[in-house]
Amino acid sequence: MRALMIGCTLAMVGAGSWSAVQAQTAKDAKAGPPASEVRYFNTLGDLLGELPVDTFIKETRQGGKVVSALLDVCYSVSTSSDRKDRFTIDLKIDGEKLSGSGQSMENKTPVTVSLIRKGGKSVSFDGKIMLGGHLTSVSSPDNSDVDEKEFQQSQVVDDDLSEAPKDFTQVSPQSVAVRVKRENFAELVKSLKGQNVQIALDSIATDCNALRSGEQVLRFFVDPARAPGLIASLKTASGVVAAGWTSGTYDMERAIRFAAGDWSQAGKLNRDKFTSALTTIAAKVMGAKPATSVWNDATGELTFTLKRPSQLAPALDLTETLEITALVSPDKPGGSDRLIVWLGVPSSKTTDETANPQLQFSESSGGEEESTFNDDDGMIKAVATELKGQRWDTDKATWK
Repeated sequence: MRALMIGCTLAMVGAGSWSAVQAQTAKDAKAGPPASEVRYFNTLGDLLGELPVDTFIKETRQGGKVVSALLDVCYSVSTSSDRKDRFTIDLKIDGEKLSGSGQSMENKTPVTVSLIRKGGKSVSFDGKIMLGGHLTSVSSPDNSDVDEKEFQQSQVVDDDLSEAPKDFTQVSPQSVAVRVKRENFAELVKSLKGQNVQIALDSIATDCNALRSGEQVLRFFVDPARAPGLIASLKTASGVVAAGWTSGTYDMERAIRFAAGDWSQAGKLNRDKFTSALTTIAAKVMGAKPATSVWNDATGELTFTLKRPSQLAPALDLTETLEITALVSPDKPGGSDRLIVWLGVPSSKTTDETANPQLQFSESSGGEEESTFNDDDGMIKAVATELKGQRWDTDKATWK
C-alpha cells in the first residue's frame, strides 16, 4: 500500500514537472524572437576623402546583434560644387564585414563598399569605398549610436516657409519660397521666366535634403505688391507642395512701421513722394546730398545714393558715396492701413571726383571704407520721427 502511494506521488510530481515544461515552452513560443531595435551612426566623418559629405549608417538589431545595415551617403559631386549626389547601399553582414554595391541617384556612378565594423558602445568603421574610379580609404573611429527620435530630430531642415503669415515681422514680403517635387522642379523654375523675379542661385542646386525628401525648395525675390498673386498662381502648378513667404535679408531692428494714409495714392505707395522724403532725411542726418535713386521693378526695392566729402584724407578733396537700399510693404499680407519700411545698412565707396586726371583706388580689403557709420542709427531714428512711425522691440517682439 505504501509503495502504491509513493508511486502515485512520483507520478503526480512527474506530471506536474512535465506540465511546467510544456507551459514554459508555450510561453517561449508565444514570446517569439527578440524585438527589433533601430540605431543610427550619423557622425561618421569624411568617408569620401576631400568631398564634402552628409552620411549615416542605419542598423537594425535583434538581441544586440546587427541583422541589417544601410549606408546613406550624400556628397558634393566635386570639391568646388554645391550640387549633391547620393547613394544608399544595403550592406551584407558577414561577421564584422559589411559590404555592398550600387549606384548614385543622380549621375548613376557605380559604388562599391567594403567595411569592417568593430566595437561595442564605441564603434569604428574601416575599409574602402570605390566611387566611380576613385578609391577612398575609410577610417571612422569612436562612433556612438543614436535612436530613431534623436536621429530624426537631427535631420529636420527648417525652410521658414509660411503660407499664411499673420504679418511681416518673421518673414519678408519680398522673399518667396516654393516647395516642389523634384521631378517638377526644373519646369517650375522655367515657368518663372518673364515673371520679373530674382531667383536665389543657391536654391537651384540639388541639396541633400532634396535628395532624401524628394522635394526641393526654390527661393526668389519679388516686388511685395506682386508676391500674393504669384504665390497663389504657383500653388496650382504641377508638383507644388507648398508656396508662401520666407525670411529675408532685412533686419527688423532696422524696420519702421507707419500709417499708410499720407504716403498712398490710389491705394498704392506714392513712390515719388516717399523717395523724396526718405532721401532728404537721410542726406540731412548723414551730412550729405542726394545723388541718385531708382526702384527695382523685380524686387520692389528702392536704392538711393548720397554724396559727402570723404574724411579719409580731407586735403585730397575725395568724395564718399553712400548707397542705401530700402524695402516698403504693407505690414501684413492682404493689404493694411500701415506700411513698413526696412532700411538696409549703408555701403560706402570713396572716389576722386575732382577734375581730370583723377586718382584711382583699389577696393578696401577690410569691407567698408569708412570704419563705422556713427550716424546710421540716427538716420533710422530721424526717418521714424518724420514718418511718425514705430520701431521694432526685439526683446518684447512687438512694435514700440
